[in-house]
Amino acid sequence: MSGLQLGYSGIDLVSQGTGYGLLIGLSVVFCGVILVAIKIQRQYLAEDSGTSEMFMVANRSVGTGLTAAAVFSSWMWINETVFAAAFTFKYGIAIPMWWGSGLCFQIALMAVLGVLAKIRTPYAHTSLEIIRQRYGKIAHVVFIVLNLSNNVFGCASMILTGSQLIHGTSGMHIVAATFLIPLGVVLYTAVGGLKATFLTDFLHTTIALILILYFTLSVLTNEHVGGLSGLYDKIMATASENYVAGNYEGSLLTIKSKQAIIWALILKFGNLALVVMDTAFWQKSFATEVKATVPGYNIAALAVFGIPLGLGTVIGLTARALQYSPIWPTYPDGLSTAQVNSGLVMPYVVKALIGNSGIAAFFVLLFMALTSTVSSSMIAVSSILSFDLYKTYINPKVSDKRLVKISHLAVVAHGLFIVAISLVLNYGGADMTWIGYFRPILSCPGIIPLVFTLTWSGQTRLAAILSPVLGFATGVTIWLITAHKLYGAINLTTTEAGYPALYGACGSLFSPAIYSILISLYKPYKFDWREFLRVELAEEVKIAITPPNERDDEEPKSESKVTDEPLPISKSIVSHPELTAISEEKGTAISTDATPSVLASSSSSTDISLDDIHHPFSEETLSELYRWYRIAWIFFIFIVLVTFVAWPMPLYRDYVFSKKFFSGWVTVAIIWTFCAFFAVVVYPLYDGRHAIAKGSRGVWGAVRGRLGRK
Repeated sequence: MSGLQLGYSGIDLVSQGTGYGLLIGLSVVFCGVILVAIKIQRQYLAEDSGTSEMFMVANRSVGTGLTAAAVFSSWMWINETVFAAAFTFKYGIAIPMWWGSGLCFQIALMAVLGVLAKIRTPYAHTSLEIIRQRYGKIAHVVFIVLNLSNNVFGCASMILTGSQLIHGTSGMHIVAATFLIPLGVVLYTAVGGLKATFLTDFLHTTIALILILYFTLSVLTNEHVGGLSGLYDKIMATASENYVAGNYEGSLLTIKSKQAIIWALILKFGNLALVVMDTAFWQKSFATEVKATVPGYNIAALAVFGIPLGLGTVIGLTARALQYSPIWPTYPDGLSTAQVNSGLVMPYVVKALIGNSGIAAFFVLLFMALTSTVSSSMIAVSSILSFDLYKTYINPKVSDKRLVKISHLAVVAHGLFIVAISLVLNYGGADMTWIGYFRPILSCPGIIPLVFTLTWSGQTRLAAILSPVLGFATGVTIWLITAHKLYGAINLTTTEAGYPALYGACGSLFSPAIYSILISLYKPYKFDWREFLRVELAEEVKIAITPPNERDDEEPKSESKVTDEPLPISKSIVSHPELTAISEEKGTAISTDATPSVLASSSSSTDISLDDIHHPFSEETLSELYRWYRIAWIFFIFIVLVTFVAWPMPLYRDYVFSKKFFSGWVTVAIIWTFCAFFAVVVYPLYDGRHAIAKGSRGVWGAVRGRLGRK
């Protein structure tokens, strides 16, 4: 450890003052924008983030376009931009294709799980509620730890990476960068809740995609690159000094790359965990309208493929072609391994070809990628801390207003905690490469047990508790033993190697399936899916019997879509004399249009027979959900077959791209990026045109009223 240092210092591409100004200024601007947006929501769209239902799941009213933009933004980490370019530099043109395929299938799977969760548990707020309802407290706590570890480690790794990049390009103290990155996010997330992150996700997506297109086209058309033809010629001319071990003929322009395959598999495992084990992606699915979940997630899945494919290819290969030319920032030296692992490939290319204005734009892109990840993580963790911990185990009778306050405090606490974790990782000498290899081992053990919770009625409580724990132990053991056997030592260098990380990730992902099946077969048990509806029933009873003067929600509720509205409780959930007795005893009538705002447990719900419990959605809505469920499975299978088999496998042969094939490949990648822009920027504006018009009319009326009074 003595040889490690805090971050990696490259050359200063901008001054410290510029770095501080950009970071603080962007935080203030975004915080101001979102506070204005929240005020407009509350004033003119009847959307109040002061209720837990709005804070956590945005009143389950988010449409397709905004869902696609939000999911895309949450998934467009620094990895998909800065590090896609860095790894393209390391291993060649195979990386962007594998990186894209390692991003999209997880989102397609989440579309399947999200719509199934709407069918099984239509009013859940987090995936952990589903675990608690099926398996009880011990399993609930186990998955809380798994979810928190995944969220905290993923979020902290982004802040770590961002702080190292800012430190390496501006010389800003790495501790200052670590504190400043999440500052503005904490403020607007604590105030605005999940809908605030949806709105800022759209802003992040819009700005980031404009910059991605700007960087891609500006670099490619620069006179020092010479377009697609010029880039190809320069790569071929420098082939001897850019030899890549493990690639066919050592070429950058081949899909046959051993290291690219290893990295791709590790990336797929790690990204699968970052989606399925991230409460934020479940919350976004819970927040959508019935008809928006599957198309919203699948639009995002297709759109995100194009980001590493276009930007990663152009930036990574350009760096290889120009790193020994006089315009390079470190000329006559090229990029060192430490610089590449710290993500400095892209800022160096931007500095060399675009100059200081390009570096300022790079800081903005970096800020977009960081804050979209951090805001999503903060809402997820605050929901776990407030709802799954505080409400469940500390104060089950907490009021709605109090729960929102706890959520606000949880956002602040999480912000401080991830800053501390990021500093620990920095001082420990970790970089994004090591984190990328370790994260699947940490996060994968809970994936299959969680999927089984919604898809397999045979998984028992003991299996759900033990299988992820045993899976994590298996993965870590394989990882460390393989590192020691192959390289003779266990340290940051050997555990960062590809094979130990790949074998460890396989152990963490697949062994829990074996453990779960074996343990479940030991004492077989079949779960009745109707049990999930008890939690819906319990909350309906709570709302029905609470006198109006004792309720926390005095604000008017936003209007729901007809297809999303549950049927009256007496018709849709249960027909049982106990409910009538409860309501008569309290002197209240059972509400016929109440929508649950907070899930709760109730002893009365467990006394009612499952035969008397019915789904709160109408038959038409359930039929529509099952149709989307089938569509989601078809799309998932299609995207896996295309991106895993049909596209890459025929190219994995002894072949170096010709100029014509290379030109066509990169052209398709750039067109895909433009399609992504229309899918997650232009389409959400069209999809939300009515709400935008309504809010705009309200603001215009308020402005005219003020001017008239003056």
